[in-house]
Amino acid sequence: MRKLAIAAIAACTMATPAWAAPGLGGDVYGASVEEGELELEAIYVALGGGEDDGEDVLKLEAAYGVTDKLKIGILTELESEPGESRKAEEVAAEAIYELGSAGGIGFAVYGEYAIGLNGNSDKLEAKLLMQHKFGPLDLRFNLIGEKALEGGEKVELSYAASADDETFGELRLGVQAYGDLGRFDHFAPRAEHFVGPVAKAEIEGLGPEIEIEAGHLFALGAAKDETDGQFRLKLEIEF
Repeated sequence: MRKLAIAAIAACTMATPAWAAPGLGGDVYGASVEEGELELEAIYVALGGGEDDGEDVLKLEAAYGVTDKLKIGILTELESEPGESRKAEEVAAEAIYELGSAGGIGFAVYGEYAIGLNGNSDKLEAKLLMQHKFGPLDLRFNLIGEKALEGGEKVELSYAASADDETFGELRLGVQAYGDLGRFDHFAPRAEHFVGPVAKAEIEGLGPEIEIEAGHLFALGAAKDETDGQFRLKLEIEF
């Protein structure tokens, strides 16, 4: 009887999903598509401080503007836990479709199907992308719904947001935020959030357009129970 109880506890522990920090491997997508544009992107995010100090994710993505409305792409995420080797979490196909604009706000929808690797489940992800440009100011907000394709798993809601402005030449300064919104039946609980400054710079004269982005987001809410914040570095090349 004791052995059965221990086995049941172990099974429940193994079935519990690991804590995943909002924004870990994430990005704030714009709502526009450019036909014929090939985009290569690498995003590195590492947690610092707390129990999850040293955990990081490397996301690699390639996308192409098939039309002036539709962009398709592929991506993979590689995660490293403290003291463990890096392993692939998933490989996914994605698509962005530009809907148009209303009231000065551009709208697009994003869809993704991810195949889980190394014990991770497959999942579906959908996003409503919103973007408003006012002169040099760029405002973006992504509303995200994600569902693991396992029995009984509910849709998890989250967001990604950014605001940045042209400060000097090709240098843009701003702020980014990522966070959880709970579920439809339990919306906006005490959850994990990250917010902090980012800097973006474009490098010209090398042929393709190259953008480098770096930032540090501070943990807020329940995220403070696990880490102090996250360091973000992004490299984007457009042809």
